[in-house]
Amino acid sequence: MPSRYPQFDRSRLRVLPLAQRANDLQLEHWLQLNDATPEFSHPLLPAVAGEIRCAKERGSARILMMGAHLLRAGVNRHIIDLMERGFLTHIAMNGAGVIHDYELARIGATTESVARYVRDGKFGLWTETGELNDWIRQAAAEQQGLGEGVGARLQASGFPHLDLSVLAAAYRLGVPVTSHVGIGYDILHQHPNCDGAALGDASYRDFLIFTKAVENLEGGVVLSFGSAIMGPEVYLKALAMARNIAAQENRNIRDFATAVFDIVPIRGDYHKELDKTDPGYYFRPHKTMLVRTVAEGGRSYYLCGNHRATFPALRDAIDVR
Repeated sequence: MPSRYPQFDRSRLRVLPLAQRANDLQLEHWLQLNDATPEFSHPLLPAVAGEIRCAKERGSARILMMGAHLLRAGVNRHIIDLMERGFLTHIAMNGAGVIHDYELARIGATTESVARYVRDGKFGLWTETGELNDWIRQAAAEQQGLGEGVGARLQASGFPHLDLSVLAAAYRLGVPVTSHVGIGYDILHQHPNCDGAALGDASYRDFLIFTKAVENLEGGVVLSFGSAIMGPEVYLKALAMARNIAAQENRNIRDFATAVFDIVPIRGDYHKELDKTDPGYYFRPHKTMLVRTVAEGGRSYYLCGNHRATFPALRDAIDVR
């Protein structure tokens, strides 16, 4: 039986061109590789960089999980540089990351003011961005992952700012980018052309692609930049699946490192869980990535700071031997 409840009629929506939108972040916000960045130093940076170099030498996974704010920090070229030099073998992002990457490649700007546009219902309803829904439908039809499908189409798009597109660069380099989408989280889901079945198909395929990457995590590294929910939750399920197979094959996935970069202060020893009465207990990167999943032979690191400072600092540390 079809649903007995009334649904919103998307055909009534008015969708406007991006040319009418004011963007908070313009092209000049994105750093060149040799631009000065905010100062950041941390005693654990050399250790994290060493973990990445060692993982590369072993041929183990070097996974970057990220919230969309890492792209908004202006460090796209730094991410692309690490991919080009083989220091990253997989990137996982949420749906918002795909949107920012697409808009930046297409118009050289991104990030609308929620406070400004939600007042009269314009927020998120921009014609060109909605093209991503058509690309996702095509990706699903071709049995591609969401990140792979968007990356391929960006690479072929001829958009003027493709040098800043992490997805296009990843597709060119053969580095999987997976997009882990929550239905209703992203502005794409507001659009009349959003196909929920295609979205779920392509993003679930990305989850399986990500889990396959986690199978190679022994001796590897997982980096999490600013992903409070998507990163730790997707990683947790994927690791359980990968360890299930490893146990059947008499292998281990225990000797690896996790490194979380965020702006949330963690009190005390971050290698230990907080009590459930402490609000910090519910910060998933702490208990999941820094404690529970590395408890049997792994190592974890926490570095607190702004992404515009921390990611370039990590890249610099990788280059110092």
